[in-house]
Amino acid sequence: MRQQIVLALALIGGIAGLSAQAAEDPSSATDLKATIALHGMPCDQVVNVKRLGDSDYQAACRDGNRYHVFVNAQGRVVVEKQ
Repeated sequence: MRQQIVLALALIGGIAGLSAQAAEDPSSATDLKATIALHGMPCDQVVNVKRLGDSDYQAACRDGNRYHVFVNAQGRVVVEKQ
C-alpha cells in the first residue's frame, strides 16, 4: 500500500510537470499509461496524447479506449473514461 501511495505521488508530480512539448514524448505516454492502470482501467499502450491544459490530457490507447486524465481542484489525479 505504501509503495502504491509513493508511486501515485510520483505520477502526480510527473503529470503536473509535463510541458506541451513533453506531451509528444514517449515518456509522457508511459506516465499516462501507468496512471490509467493505477486507476484500474484498461490501456494496453498509449498511442496518442493531446494536452488540453495544465495537468490536463486526453489519452488514446491502442485498444480503442480513450481517457481524460487531469488533476482536479483538490490536487488529485482523476482518470475518466471517454
